[in-house]
Amino acid sequence: MKHFLLCLVLVCTVSAWTLAQDNDRDKSSTRTVTGCLQQSEHGGKEFLLVGNDGSTWEVRSDTVTLADHVGHEVSATGVVSNSTAHNMKEDTKEMAQDAGVNKHNHEHGHMRITDLQMVSHSCSR
Repeated sequence: MKHFLLCLVLVCTVSAWTLAQDNDRDKSSTRTVTGCLQQSEHGGKEFLLVGNDGSTWEVRSDTVTLADHVGHEVSATGVVSNSTAHNMKEDTKEMAQDAGVNKHNHEHGHMRITDLQMVSHSCSR
């Protein structure tokens, strides 16, 4: 009976840990970035969002017409592509900066925009 209870506790603990990890992953895959929207060098449906914090994001959208907001300061919410790899990269950059190795911590990633709000008709940068 003791072995059964021990196994039951172990299964419950592992299940709770797995659910917590999935919830953290879901939260970290969505970001809101405020900055200047620019047309990408590649043209087409690719755009660059330069965040007010110095971050840069290659962005696309299936639901928002981004071309209408080129040159505007916007607040964009979207899903980060490859969020697990992206978050590991950012963690590594933070550790390097804490160790004095990195002079800047400008984030760069890929994001699919799901919502966009215009902040200003022109960019402040």
